[in-house]
Amino acid sequence: MKNIFLLLCLLYIYENVLAIMTEKQIEATKKLIRNTCINKQGVAPEKVDGMYKGEFDFSDKNSMCYMHCVLKTYKLIKKDNTFDWEEGINVMQTIAPPNIATPVIESIKNCKNAVKTDNKCTAALEIAKCLYDDDPEHYILP
Repeated sequence: MKNIFLLLCLLYIYENVLAIMTEKQIEATKKLIRNTCINKQGVAPEKVDGMYKGEFDFSDKNSMCYMHCVLKTYKLIKKDNTFDWEEGINVMQTIAPPNIATPVIESIKNCKNAVKTDNKCTAALEIAKCLYDDDPEHYILP
């Protein structure tokens, strides 16, 4: 009886804690992070929308710091302002369905050396631009 109870507990934990997110859940999470970082950094929503079209404005500090907020929230930028690409791969393998994870992991690998500056906000935008340029169709940042 104890073994059955333990097995049921483990199945519950697996299903409810370790389960892959649905696309709807991923979109809801992106929207929450987007809204939080837009408000925190005071960036115009149009600037953020432009990033989905490949418009990365390195002259706009608010846009750059918005992306730093996003990457920091996802824990994808280290304290030394480098891309934590290993964590990015780990997160994608853990929470994303394969149709999302596979192409994004490829972009993450291709962008692991994207950072060319010490400035945290500029570094974040360099990472985002690299991810977009590598595969615009599968650009996943909010």
